[in-house]
Amino acid sequence: MDDRLFRTAMGRFATGVTVITTKVNGIVHGMTANAFVSVSLDPKLILISIGEKAQMNQLLKESSNFAISILNNHQEDLSAYFAGQIKEERTIGFDIFNGMDVIKDSLVNMTCTVQNSVIAGDHTLYIAEVTDLRIQDGDPLLFYGGEYKEIK
Repeated sequence: MDDRLFRTAMGRFATGVTVITTKVNGIVHGMTANAFVSVSLDPKLILISIGEKAQMNQLLKESSNFAISILNNHQEDLSAYFAGQIKEERTIGFDIFNGMDVIKDSLVNMTCTVQNSVIAGDHTLYIAEVTDLRIQDGDPLLFYGGEYKEIK
């Protein structure tokens, strides 16, 4: 199979949308990701997958901690911005949660500490322990077939 066919097949799996944030040398960095999964309840572990060439990969190696914001259905513009689809510079008004910068009004904010990382093909898988979380009401921002979707 070719890369396009594989990518199309993977796009048939509906996902939520997250923004991963970390701070290095006093600067907050963010990246949109939908490669996020719960791994374990005891201890509370999650996994994110970051492309080897992504700037966030090196930043996570330096910081060893990050926050995840699960976006609501009104935050499509933030998803596009942190995915690099919006090129203009913006000032993002982050909330501080458990000492880390997170996206305001997200459905979930969680802070995480990296426990392990594994190179898998052209990505690094980060397994991290969730150190704190908060939940807010709302509907999720969904991604399916290369497009944002809503629950109907």
